[in-house]
Amino acid sequence: MQTPALARRALDDSHKDILNFINANTSWVIEGCYSDLIEYAVEFSTELIFMNIGVELCSENAKTRPWEPHKYESKEAQDQNLAMLLNWIAQVPNREDSCCKVMHEKLYDEYPRKN
Repeated sequence: MQTPALARRALDDSHKDILNFINANTSWVIEGCYSDLIEYAVEFSTELIFMNIGVELCSENAKTRPWEPHKYESKEAQDQNLAMLLNWIAQVPNREDSCCKVMHEKLYDEYPRKN
């Protein structure tokens, strides 16, 4: 297991990885929920899509997600954190951090290359 399931990597480390990924690829898609990482990638982007699927569908996706071996030692270990993940998802509309709906809407609304 590379990273504890509840620990987020340092922002600078993530920024370096994003830049390395962008520089290594002529076209790319980055998907994620951390607005501070999306914000970093925006200056290199040509399009931004806000996929607001809502809490209910996001929760259903979490329940059926495949094993993430980069985060968990086993599928069973991953499933032990499902209740915590579902609670975290349920809080997204009311959060005030880099994973909140308000920050995602702000990034999208301010994106300079919207069609």
